[in-house]
Amino acid sequence: MKRISFTFVTVCLLAISCTSTEIKVPSSDDTTINEQNAYNNLFLDSSSVEKFMVSQDSFKRFRSKYYAFYSQRNYEFAWFDSDGMTEQAHHFYSLQNNFAANLNDSSIYNVPLQELYGWLQNNGSNRNKVYDSISKKTELLLTGQFFRYAQKVYHGSEIDIEKLGWYIPRKKINATILLDSLVDGVSKASKEYEPLNRQYRLLEGFLAKHYSLKKKGDWLLIPDKKRFKNGDSNNVVTQIKKRLFDLGDLKKSDTTVLFDTSLLSAVKQFQQRMGLRSSGIADERTLKSLNIPIQLLINKILINMERARWMPPDTSHLDKVVINIPEYRLSVFDSGSFSFSMPVVVGTAAHNTVIFDDKIKYIVFSPYWNIPTGITKKEMMPAMKRNKNYFTQHNIEIVRYDNGIPELRQKPGLKNALGGVKFLFPNKYSIYLHDTPGKDAFSNLNRPFSHGCIRVGDPKRLAAFLLRREPMYTADSINTYMTLPKEKWLEIKPMVHVIIKYFTAWVDNTGLLNFREDIYGRDKSIAEKLFEK
Repeated sequence: MKRISFTFVTVCLLAISCTSTEIKVPSSDDTTINEQNAYNNLFLDSSSVEKFMVSQDSFKRFRSKYYAFYSQRNYEFAWFDSDGMTEQAHHFYSLQNNFAANLNDSSIYNVPLQELYGWLQNNGSNRNKVYDSISKKTELLLTGQFFRYAQKVYHGSEIDIEKLGWYIPRKKINATILLDSLVDGVSKASKEYEPLNRQYRLLEGFLAKHYSLKKKGDWLLIPDKKRFKNGDSNNVVTQIKKRLFDLGDLKKSDTTVLFDTSLLSAVKQFQQRMGLRSSGIADERTLKSLNIPIQLLINKILINMERARWMPPDTSHLDKVVINIPEYRLSVFDSGSFSFSMPVVVGTAAHNTVIFDDKIKYIVFSPYWNIPTGITKKEMMPAMKRNKNYFTQHNIEIVRYDNGIPELRQKPGLKNALGGVKFLFPNKYSIYLHDTPGKDAFSNLNRPFSHGCIRVGDPKRLAAFLLRREPMYTADSINTYMTLPKEKWLEIKPMVHVIIKYFTAWVDNTGLLNFREDIYGRDKSIAEKLFEK
């Protein structure tokens, strides 16, 4: 993604190199123009489309889409009618310009289209061969520009997301059908041509606010070597108030030096949004977070808007369980509405939790832990060498041997690493949700401690949610099932969608913009694709 200056003016944009071959706007007395099809016919022919494709390198990848679109409408103009350029053409032209302006992204900008559109706006009543020629070129440019826009906005940048460990399938669109709906006036609301994931639009709103802050200049560093709490009085407190007011956490501008209750609430909200401990004390870590350059926050929003393009369409009416890895949190949605959340423990940087989606099919109460071979080799066998009673002490049994390596499993019980229940969505990554006897881990602010599977903070509540439509499974019966001497499997009907995602910036259910650390280093990989050096 190319970044342009924050004074997003036409003069600057016209200086940007465009991969399209420049189309010169002819004058009204240009005698070289000899168009066979007059404008009033409102029809192209396949040879004119092919001639255009040969001259337009940036649109050649859309050749099949061009022919599919125009052949189904018998090569009739899509963006012009007998009155001139259609309302849909003006709408789309504004839409793609707004996209470029709002994101400060010049990669979609098309200088030849800009020039021809401007000429048509100024000469719309002068119907002649010059007008006919320009309308045809504008027709084909608008079509190609829509395909570029759809590719950029819906599909995102040309990034191999699986190389980034992202296995949630991208949403799929048929750009030809989408274009046909647009030009036929089936739908004109701009939001319907944006990514279907709601998070994208929420982040876009905060992006505009952060660009406005950037235009005021880089902010001054707040001294971060002291702590400030409610009741303190210091000139630095004034700087903290200004920063939190700019960011929206402090509701009213305040230039006094007193750390009052309004600032206390603002500091707590800021800490919550940044994934810090919400103490209300402006400590060193909080002040360092307040000093994060505005451009870095903008980049983080852009990176996560890119991720939002990769998400499947919102399933607003369905039950779902969503885990955001950098947030260390699981959220439950009942028929599409947020119901509750809980802390989770995710994989370490060395044992990443995989980013994918699936459906929860089974609950297994009092589960065995079938110990992976890698853990057996690296942890269990060395532990056994140090302590011959290790397996007995930890309730581990040998199922069989495979090439001299024991296949181990831990029996149900208080010491079982999976606790009293696990939640299965069978997948090739061997990832699942489970209880844990190690509850202390949930008191940590950051929780990347597992081998890849996800430990949930309140497994009983999650089990009750998944079984809530079957009255025989009460809180008491769930407690009983979690302490059985052997496994008990229950099938979830209907299965519940589970999404394991990776967002380091997002807008939460209360409308607050959140940021988190990039625990797996994924932001850097995307930034290298999106931003110029």
